[in-house]
Amino acid sequence: MEYGSIEREIHVDASPEVVFEVVSSPEHISGWWTDDADVEATPGAVGELVWGERAQVVPITVVTVEPPRLFAFRWSYPEGRVDDAANSLLVTFELTPSGAGTTIRLTETGFREMGWEAAKLAEQYREHSVGWDTFVPRLGEYVARLVAAP
Repeated sequence: MEYGSIEREIHVDASPEVVFEVVSSPEHISGWWTDDADVEATPGAVGELVWGERAQVVPITVVTVEPPRLFAFRWSYPEGRVDDAANSLLVTFELTPSGAGTTIRLTETGFREMGWEAAKLAEQYREHSVGWDTFVPRLGEYVARLVAAP
């Protein structure tokens, strides 16, 4: 297994502008991925993703914001450490118009650069892969409900 990157792609029947809001704004992120989110779609902004009753709180740092086509952030960096390419994972949402909708391409990179021993690298890669296998379809379902709402 290479453990270099995780890539997922899904097509949704919504404009890139709508999808950009769904992947970058807290009120929407907490509708398909987390239980709560606090982040601004501004490069350099630091925020957090929350699961459970704050049982798991993960800091994130926004890296790239190019509405309506690109949103990227770093996460999974050690607590109290600066997030950089050597100690964090990079999640990128690329949004491409496709017919009447949008193709969403999610990429998560940086696993090998984390410095984890082999077993932890394999475990983290597997956990994130399974996570995206769950949450990318939820993203599609959330967008479908959002655009169908009156």
